[in-house]
Amino acid sequence: MHLSAVSYLNTRPLVWGLMSGPQSGQHQLDFDLPSVCAQRLATKEVNAGLVPVIEAARQHLTPIGSLGIACRGPVRSILLLSKVPIADIRTLSLDSSSRSSVMLARIILQQGYKVQPETTVMAPDIRAMLGKSDAALIIGDPALRLDPDSTGLYTLDLGEEWFHLTSLPMVFAIWAGHQQEPDLAKTLQASYEYGRLHLADIVMAECQERNIWPGLAYEYLNSIIQYELTDEFKKGMKLYIEEAIKMEDKHPE
Repeated sequence: MHLSAVSYLNTRPLVWGLMSGPQSGQHQLDFDLPSVCAQRLATKEVNAGLVPVIEAARQHLTPIGSLGIACRGPVRSILLLSKVPIADIRTLSLDSSSRSSVMLARIILQQGYKVQPETTVMAPDIRAMLGKSDAALIIGDPALRLDPDSTGLYTLDLGEEWFHLTSLPMVFAIWAGHQQEPDLAKTLQASYEYGRLHLADIVMAECQERNIWPGLAYEYLNSIIQYELTDEFKKGMKLYIEEAIKMEDKHPE
């Protein structure tokens, strides 16, 4: 089968077996931005992918197994940074690599801070983004390369904000396709189990090229990102999809 997975560090435990373990060679695996994963599934260029949950809902995709990218509290890799107090944000630059994160930012700003800023889509360059807007949304590896405590900016961790708002975990992406794939689900589970046993190898192999501090990377993969979607996570995902669809109706893209 032809698979598309997100290129960020947080997916590596899920695909490590497919990349360099017992599952390698079983399927063709490409790496893309989250939004591109979703687009390739929509056009049926790939059979299955690790896609933003809002895209899985929009395309009526079928979950494959019970693995994904999630958090229960702070996520560290989805940050909203602002030059002004959060309640005073009027303009926001977005890294549009993942629609899940963009929608989450809008939900949190509106429901948590009564803010509905005008938005601009930009490449994930924090200086350029803040040169144009009051605030910026940075996700994935670019966010991990930042030290939020040393920026001097107002900062929201959107995983933490979602948990404060809902008391539920946040699910960002899931394995999904156009139909049930029980054999693939078993392979993906085995790939993840192999990855979980080789986190130190993943950190050693990935961090220098990505310019991410190894200590942070290990903590991030070992305890911050959650991969196994229990019923509590699925409840949080259901609520997020409901809120995101409402928000999407107000902000069509």
